Amino acid sequence: MPVLPDPVPADLARQLRQQVDSLRSAGVEWVPNSPLPAVIGVAEAACASSVQSMEAVESAAVAGALFDSGERQLGSPEERRQELAVLAESVSKCTRCTELACTRTQTVFGVGKLDAEICFVGEAPGADEDAQGEPFVGAAGQLLNRIITACGLKREEVYICNILKCRPPGNRLPLPDEAAHCREYLERQLELVQPKFICALGACAAQNLLGTKLSIGKLRGQFQQYRGIPVLCTYHPAYLLRSPDKKRDVWEDMKKLLQRMGRAVPAGK
Repeated sequence: MPVLPDPVPADLARQLRQQVDSLRSAGVEWVPNSPLPAVIGVAEAACASSVQSMEAVESAAVAGALFDSGERQLGSPEERRQELAVLAESVSKCTRCTELACTRTQTVFGVGKLDAEICFVGEAPGADEDAQGEPFVGAAGQLLNRIITACGLKREEVYICNILKCRPPGNRLPLPDEAAHCREYLERQLELVQPKFICALGACAAQNLLGTKLSIGKLRGQFQQYRGIPVLCTYHPAYLLRSPDKKRDVWEDMKKLLQRMGRAVPAGK
């Protein structure tokens, strides 16, 4: 008898979704919390009760297909672009943070090009971003655009995202468990985008990305590492709106980044 190849995570997820659809069409809303395929082992951690909802099973299948990819080679740019779109769709349905899922208008995934020279990572969407579904489009975003232009780049040439994909109510700081819930999404997002450099904007972004408690004052102006990618930390544009005297510090940081990238520092900035 021929030996059949092991199914890949996406195949297992598809098969499970088909089974879920069949059960749901038959009126089944809950299933026993029995062991599930390895690809969706995340379901056991997500469902602590003796039963689990059909939605939880289906979400686990999708998560398994997205994140059980440590041994897979990243595909072509087009394949990565498609997988990024699938990830964004999964994020749009995420309800891991009950408060954020109930108060958001929409999720704010990220924007920009694959293989960007720089990926700017902020902390979380604000009101304007929540309304438009795109990161850094408000007042802080306009200032970030000017910083990008001062570096001799265009917004469409970089990638921009946040630690959180949902707006915290009242623009409060992200809670530790919220950042933890979004961590898988962020890691896979950066893995697919493959930026050459990362610029962490503000203490929240820098501390969560790097797993440190150091203040932004101690982190800024120095290169750190995230999975082999050089990371430069600097002040968040929203902070610059409140403390314009810090703009000079940010420009000094950006000059260091440009020099590390091998790009000329634009004159007269």
